[in-house]
Amino acid sequence: MKLSVLDLSIVPKNGDRHKSLMNSLELAQQADALGFSRFWVAEHHAAGTGAGRTPEVMIPFIAAQTKNIKVGSGAVLLNHYSPFKVAETFNSLEELFPKRIDMGIGRATGGQIVDMALQRHRSVYRQNINDSADQLIELLHWMNQDFDAENPFSEIKSHHNGTTPEFWLLGSSPWSSNAAAELGLRYAFAGFINPTMSYGIAQHYHQNFKPIAHESGSRKPQLMLALNVFAAETEKEAHRMTAPFQLFEHRLRTKADTQSLLEDEDTALELLGDRFKKPEELIDPKQPPKVLASTPEKLYGWLTQIAEVYGTDEIMLQTITGNHEARLKSQKLLAEVFLKKGK
Repeated sequence: MKLSVLDLSIVPKNGDRHKSLMNSLELAQQADALGFSRFWVAEHHAAGTGAGRTPEVMIPFIAAQTKNIKVGSGAVLLNHYSPFKVAETFNSLEELFPKRIDMGIGRATGGQIVDMALQRHRSVYRQNINDSADQLIELLHWMNQDFDAENPFSEIKSHHNGTTPEFWLLGSSPWSSNAAAELGLRYAFAGFINPTMSYGIAQHYHQNFKPIAHESGSRKPQLMLALNVFAAETEKEAHRMTAPFQLFEHRLRTKADTQSLLEDEDTALELLGDRFKKPEELIDPKQPPKVLASTPEKLYGWLTQIAEVYGTDEIMLQTITGNHEARLKSQKLLAEVFLKKGK
């Protein structure tokens, strides 16, 4: 089974955003050396917690300083942009780093003010998901140069150098599963956002997939599942690693706080008090808990069970912590056990 990484460029407690981006590079370089398949960077706007807001900037920065790992967006939020501009940007990235670029496309809202700030026309607030299907289909036409002759866009091209980025649709809802199946696209499901519905949504994708011949599509369903995963040498240590993330989630739910930096583990445990929850064991692989935290050996067993049930050969790991050294170690421990077990 393949392992990949989703990184939000978490800002360290001292608030040094430059350091957070350098940490992302170091994490990607280690993932590359350890044989991970992909390294995806996020687009989260107006967030103090994470510096990952411009995948189109971070992708070439990381790709230029790694060797083999595919680098991509997790995701570009297409609802805010011109599909033509997105196509040209990613074709340029592919021209710079042939066969190493992933084009992860999604949709999301950052709230009404953020959404308005990202739009050129502000006189009327535009609901940012109403035209998601139209935006996605237009982008696919640009990538595959197959507009109908009567469409004025058929008169121009989003040029590329013979290959295009690997196209993935990202999502956490039935809409994205249905769109990926209907359009014959590779699908990355955010299990860390919507774990309770994840199995049904994944099954819908597999069962309704329509093979497609164009370059951005796939002839068979390709599902990747993204999960929150924390590995440490002992289970107790792995559980402690989750405390800053649990506090972040609590602040997000109760105060919509996306600005406070992640606390260290001791501070997070103290502030959480009785609200700290010991991460759950995997009972049913169809219903993975929101956080998987344990030793690498136990996580290997859990992740392989989940992958088999979901019909995927690739898990994308998200490890949200301000402790950069712990995150590097978590990644290395998992890589080592997967490499050993895979022989």
